[in-house]
Amino acid sequence: MSQSQLPAGIRDRDDGPTTHADAENVQNILDALDDADCRTILEATRDATLTVNEISEQYDLPQSTAYRKVDILADAGLLEESLRVRRSGKHVSEYDCGVEDVTLSVDASGVALTVDHADTDASATFANSLSTQTNVADD
Repeated sequence: MSQSQLPAGIRDRDDGPTTHADAENVQNILDALDDADCRTILEATRDATLTVNEISEQYDLPQSTAYRKVDILADAGLLEESLRVRRSGKHVSEYDCGVEDVTLSVDASGVALTVDHADTDASATFANSLSTQTNVADD
């Protein structure tokens, strides 16, 4: 299956940018980028890996809204989810911005949207998860 045939949110990490030509995928990504709360979450997760609770508290969003926006971004392939491991065993999902650049192209073949994904190293994400354990209380 080629990269352009993958649904939004699903990609092979070893490949380069993802190009979407399917109108529904393009619209889902554009809708996510058009949402001010979604853009705030993307900006916040560029420099820090955050849980939904941290996003909700730091950006004064109702928790239900934060969960909904995170789902929208993850489904669009713009937010990367990983697991924050806690000593207590109550692990929690955390999120990183998964995009470096988005380009919209219009040519004779139609509209295409290309997403350059952020270079996230799985081992670095795991190391970050382990280092954050010291900042998380055992609950």
